[in-house]
Amino acid sequence: MGRESKSPIPSRSSFWRDHDGVVFLRSRLKLVNRKGTCRRLPVRLAGTVLAGLFLSACSSILGGPGISVSQTGQESVQAVPAGTSPEDAVIGRREHPLIVASYGGVYNHRRTEVMLARIVSKLLIAAQQPQSSFTITILDSAQINAFALPGGYIYVTRGILALASDSSELAAVLAHEIAHVTLRHARARTNRVATSELVDKVITGVLGGNVETDQGAARSRLSLAAFSQAQELAADEEGIRIAGRAGFDPRAAARFLSAMGRFANQGGEGTQKGADFLSSHPSTPYRVQKAVEIARSFGAPGLVQVDRAGYLAAIDGIVFGPSPDQGTIAGQQFIHSNLKFTFSLSGRFALQNTRDAVVGIASDGEAVRFDSAEVPRSMELSDYLKSGWISGLDPTSVQDEIHNGVKMASGIARTKDWFFRITALRFEGEVYRFIFAARRDSASFRQAARESIESFRKVRSSDLSKIHESVISLVKARPGDSADILARRMRNVPGGETLFYLLNHLFAGDSVEPGVQYKIVTIK
Repeated sequence: MGRESKSPIPSRSSFWRDHDGVVFLRSRLKLVNRKGTCRRLPVRLAGTVLAGLFLSACSSILGGPGISVSQTGQESVQAVPAGTSPEDAVIGRREHPLIVASYGGVYNHRRTEVMLARIVSKLLIAAQQPQSSFTITILDSAQINAFALPGGYIYVTRGILALASDSSELAAVLAHEIAHVTLRHARARTNRVATSELVDKVITGVLGGNVETDQGAARSRLSLAAFSQAQELAADEEGIRIAGRAGFDPRAAARFLSAMGRFANQGGEGTQKGADFLSSHPSTPYRVQKAVEIARSFGAPGLVQVDRAGYLAAIDGIVFGPSPDQGTIAGQQFIHSNLKFTFSLSGRFALQNTRDAVVGIASDGEAVRFDSAEVPRSMELSDYLKSGWISGLDPTSVQDEIHNGVKMASGIARTKDWFFRITALRFEGEVYRFIFAARRDSASFRQAARESIESFRKVRSSDLSKIHESVISLVKARPGDSADILARRMRNVPGGETLFYLLNHLFAGDSVEPGVQYKIVTIK
């Protein structure tokens, strides 16, 4: 359990639009991972308000010539990939700590780090980059994702590590990202923040922002999902060739792309539209077929490194799904052991622990967001509510209150389409916010908001006993076993049997090989 870091959290939120035209409200909630690094959580204002889900952290060793597996996210890269410019290194160094913070820090798992370093060492030699410096970071995220920044920064989530089944599949992912760096695709990857009428309306109508000056609307930011189809196909081709020359199975890229597509289509743990590897690296039947064709150019399969057993041994024990270090949802209760608080929300809300906030959506469109804000210690909470960060506030509605020994200030705000109940509270020196939104005020809406606010308190041992962690474990198939029999080992995990098939690239009714190990998820 790490100490909380003090990286700044903006008090003004910003908005952007995802690929489906859904508006997001962005701020930061400091949720700390086991290494003490802050994490941020986003919130989808689904034309309305709120939704979305990520999780995060990373790890480290020096892994061969020019390879650093990131432990703190603060390394300084001394050399950049051949053919890149000094400006690329500047971009990478600038954005790297922001990426680490937004995904929650670094995830430490020694065996996985050693495996990553060995794979990347081989890939860099095959890519003719043996003297280049690359920083490989494992993000503590359930998301299925991998991406790259200019200057040799490559990221993989523990979610994508859990889905891969052998070293060649992971090598295919890493080689694809190395190709993006060496082909200098990453430098061109910027997201133009939309200033559409809808975004403008939300900025001016909800938070009182100025469209001409609001950073969320006026400034482009580095995006993880802006490569063109042509760039993706080019990185596919170069990545497969790099992996093949390094001695890995060139067919693994097509195999893993298919597995990720199936995982996303069946709603596997950690998937979210607009946020995973397949949204930022579009996977289509055409793309998979092209990967197969490129692999065939290597001729008949020879001595290639697949190393299923070694790979599974390396990821045995990694956290799967949400990390308890980043807060846990137990029924309608949110418990954060590191920040030492808990609260409960009405059963009408479906809860999600997202990258920037805890959010809840009700079937009638009501929503709630819990996040954090940077407020000077000398500022009273009632003054903060009146400071202009939210428009439509009725200043006469603001009142101070205390619940469970926690100082709070609450108020009411109205816009043309929405009614808000807002509470700011100060706990352990930090300020947090409840924002409840509804189309209209009602007795049930007021009661749900009041009960949630009054439930906020310091955690107790009885709360901590509700926290459980899911990890990847291995089970060896015995004679007479089948995929169906092994899948039943995961019946205590929500959606466990389906998840077993997805994690092991199997289907119901498939046979399994006696003596071979397969992945299961166990709850500790």
